[in-house]
Order: sequence, then structure tokens, then C-alpha cells
Amino acid sequence: MKKILIALITLLISLNAFSQDLPHYMTESEKQIYKTYQPPFINSDDINPPPTPVRTMAEWEEVQGIIVAWISYTSIIRQIVDFAQDEGLVYIVCSDSNSVKTYLTSGGVPLVNLKFIVTTFNSVWCRDYGPWAVYSGISDSLKIVDWIYNRPRPLDDAVSVAFANYKGLPIYQTTSAPNDLTATGGNFMVDGNGTGFSSNLILNENSGKTETQIDTIMRKYMGIKRYIKMTTLPYDQIHHIDMHIKLLDEETLLVGQYPAGVADGPQIETNLQYILNNFQTCYGRPYKVIRIPMPPNANGQYPDNGANYFTYTNSVFVNKTVIVPIYGLSQDTTALRIYREALPGYRIAPINCASMISALGAIHCITKEIGVSEPVFISHSKLVNTNNTSAPYEVKSYIKTKSGVANAKVYWTTDTLQTFNQLAMTASAGDTFRVSIPAQTLGTKIFYYISAASNSGRTVTKPLTAPSGNFRFTIANPVSVLNSETELNSFSLNQNYPNPFNPTTKINYELRVTNYVSVIVYDVLGNEIRSLINKKQTAGSYEVEFDGSDLPSGVYFYSLLINGNVMDTKSMVL
Repeated sequence: MKKILIALITLLISLNAFSQDLPHYMTESEKQIYKTYQPPFINSDDINPPPTPVRTMAEWEEVQGIIVAWISYTSIIRQIVDFAQDEGLVYIVCSDSNSVKTYLTSGGVPLVNLKFIVTTFNSVWCRDYGPWAVYSGISDSLKIVDWIYNRPRPLDDAVSVAFANYKGLPIYQTTSAPNDLTATGGNFMVDGNGTGFSSNLILNENSGKTETQIDTIMRKYMGIKRYIKMTTLPYDQIHHIDMHIKLLDEETLLVGQYPAGVADGPQIETNLQYILNNFQTCYGRPYKVIRIPMPPNANGQYPDNGANYFTYTNSVFVNKTVIVPIYGLSQDTTALRIYREALPGYRIAPINCASMISALGAIHCITKEIGVSEPVFISHSKLVNTNNTSAPYEVKSYIKTKSGVANAKVYWTTDTLQTFNQLAMTASAGDTFRVSIPAQTLGTKIFYYISAASNSGRTVTKPLTAPSGNFRFTIANPVSVLNSETELNSFSLNQNYPNPFNPTTKINYELRVTNYVSVIVYDVLGNEIRSLINKKQTAGSYEVEFDGSDLPSGVYFYSLLINGNVMDTKSMVL
């Protein structure tokens, strides 16, 4: 026993002494320690699952703030603090708050909305070891869930308890059999409606349990009713999915894209097809896929040639701001444009992470969100294009909050430069609220959002960035769109890559069902320049190349047509 105690003390001192150098991956010395490592658990009062069902919040929901650990990459964290404190609290885990304040002030960062948790810890990677925010029921009491960290970094493993104690929140830990579970935050994303995603790392690191047992633990502690797992990638050393994929909302996947056949590209595509072929969104529709480049280094090299694992998906939501990693590469501009187009109304805040990406992590890896104490939870299956010009368009939403819903409204307009019309929603059974937008003529585009207020006086919109960010659908001519909702969501046209390009670029698209497909390129006057594809294709992922070497520089457009109907159009720059 004495030898074990001495070894533990030695480990703690050693890890603390070299903590600033700890990368995201496990070092060679840590691999040796981990073979016989037993975490020195600092258990909470309750290591059992929460007594009532819970829901894990999605990242785009309203947060009270985020957590960062002040130990390394402080110039990057200082910028994160600067952006994040505009949106809420920043909980800074540190060993000395005064030195942190001095460093922030020296960089021109005001000391507002900051909370300091002075405790011991090993590393900066708080995404992986930090607390998870869950709610009793749907949107009742806030609770903390803590997993066993998959690194031999015992001080990191205790941070969730320190945070729960600081906030006075109940904490539930997966630290004791039969509910012991080793997991890491960078390998988990959730849609806020009971669906979770991970790589098979979760299975590999809990090899003593069956997949069913793991799923059961995640259901009891996290409220995960459907747990989707994907094959690990060959060149991602840590196997964390946040390095190549991100949920932007309940139905949209932002997916990193390599050139065909390069690095982790083939496995990412295989994993994506597995999701699209086997799962639908929480609203029973196919996932929308948005592509974003996985860029090479300045010499054009990718991870399969030893280059750093540059990624743009490793971003973090902080209420109405999304902080995005950039690297001083030519693709940065493209990545930021993709975020702005995909997330209207959000402030897209870039931070250069070139100095830290060699440690296999970026913005998402060093931040952890904490939800508000009393959320107003709004779940809504957004309306899609229709050719209906006679019947009103029903907006239906599930709305739940701890103190009860005081009122719910839909705001809509056909012109965002004009005032939004207001409609009061009516409550019906099962916390469902409804109202209908009046029928409109062909060609009308409708913009709308939902607002709900709790009896305690809190008001939240969906999307959170409304009114500048909103849902939208078009009353389109029936010859220009497919009629069924299934067909409307049976494709995905992605942004060409690279863009801008000279002289060639790749255009990718996905089909969920077999259809007759065309891909057409047009100039700015609408003249057809080239037909790239014109044939029947089965469900799958496709790529075509456009060569503009015989064309003048400028803006061009490409359209995806299904059964002769234009389904989506995007612009590109030659």
C-alpha cells in the first residue's frame, strides 16, 4: 500500500510539473503509465445515474458560458476569452487568477464576465475531461455528468468535481462498476434530442463492456436514446470526431473534405454514407451535409505525408458567436465563408491556431460549454419548400421550460427589410404549440422564427440568432421543385473545392435515392456553359471535375438538377 501511495504521489508531481507540455495525444511515457493506471477518483456524493431521465444539451443551445483551462496556448485562450465574454461567462480554470488577469489586460482584453476556479489540473484539453451539462427531464434542473478521462492525468480528471462544487451543482460520475465508463468529450457530439455520435474509440476504450452496456450507461447518465458510432480514421491519432465532423443544428452535418483518395478522406466518406444510409434526423428526415475543406500545409502535404491535422470543424458555439480555428492558409477564407453561409446571423470569429495544431487540437478541444440554469427548450422541424398556394403553412413546435411557457409566437415576413408579422401560438397536448402562416403566391420566400417566454421571464428564440438568423422556405412553381418532402431532402449539393480555383475544381454531391441527375455550369448571364453529368445515378456520393482553362476569370454558377428540376445552385470563382 505504501509503495502504491508513493507511486501515485510521484505520478501527480510528475504530471503537474510537465503539464504545460502535455499534447492532446498520449505521450510515450503516458502510454506506459496507462497500462496499469487507476484514476484516483474524487467521487461525488452520488456515483449512480441521475434519479430521473435527463437530456444532454446541444452545443448551439443557450449557454451561461464556457470553460477554459489556463495553462498553455494562452495567447489563443486570451482571444477565446475576448470573444466569449461578449456572449456570457467565461470560467477560467487556473492556478493563479492574478497572473491571468494581468495577461488578459496586457492584451487589451477587458475583465468582464470572468469567473476563476483556482484548482490543480494537468492540461489545457478541457473539452475532453470537462463537465457535461444535462437537464432533468427536458429542461428542468441543471446537473453535471463526469466520465473517466482517457488519459493518465489525474488532476484533469478532478476538474469536473471542482466545477460542480464551485457552482453548487449535483454531479453524477461514471466512475464505479457497473456504470464505469471511459470517454472523452472531443469524441462526442449530441443533437439535444437524444441522438449522440462518437467514433468506435468509445468501444475500444471500454473493451470490457458490450456495446449494449455502453449504450445503457449513456442513456442513464446522458439521456442518449440513439448512439451512432463510426469507424476510427487511420490518420487521426486521437480518433476524436470533432476533428472532422460537427453538428450545426439538429439536421445539418458539417463534414471535413479531403481531395479524393487522400489521407482520411476515404474513411470519412464511408462513415458519412453509413450515417446517411442508416439514420435520419430526430425529425425523421435525411441529414443535410455541408462540406468544408481539410486543408494541406503550406507545402501541399496532408496527414498521410506527415503534415499537421488541419481542421476547420473544430469550432465552438458560444450563444450567437461561433469561434473558428484558422491557420494562415489560403483555405481559411473559404472555410469562414462556408460558416457564414451555413449559420446566418452568427458572428463568425476566427482565431489562428497554427501554433497548437501540431498537438492535435484547436478551439473546440480547449473549450467546454455550460448551459443556462433554466433553458427554454424549443424543438422544431423547419418547414421546407412547397407548391401549396391555397392552404396556410402550419408551424409546430415542442416547447418546454421549468417554470412553464408564458407565451409562444411565430414571427414571419416575406421581406427581411420589413417588419416581421407576429402570430400567437396555441398550446396543445404534449407541450406542442401551433400556428399557421397565411398561404402565399408562387415565388414567395417566407422567413420565420419562433419566440417563447417562460413564466419566470426568460425569452428565447429559435434560431438563437433571430431575427437576423431565421428559417426560410419558398412557395415554388411545381415544375421547379419535387413535391414530396422525402424527395426534397433526397440530395445534397456541396460547395466546390478548391474555391476560388485555377483552372480546375471538384464538385461533390450526394443522392439518398436513385434519380436522373444533371450538373450544369452557367455564366453570370444564365447561359449554360457546360453539362458535367446527365444520367441516372443510384444513391451514393459523387464527384465531378470542372475545368475552366478555356474560360475567362470570374463568377460562375453550378446547379444540381433531379429529374430535370433545379434543386440547388451554388456560385464559384474562377
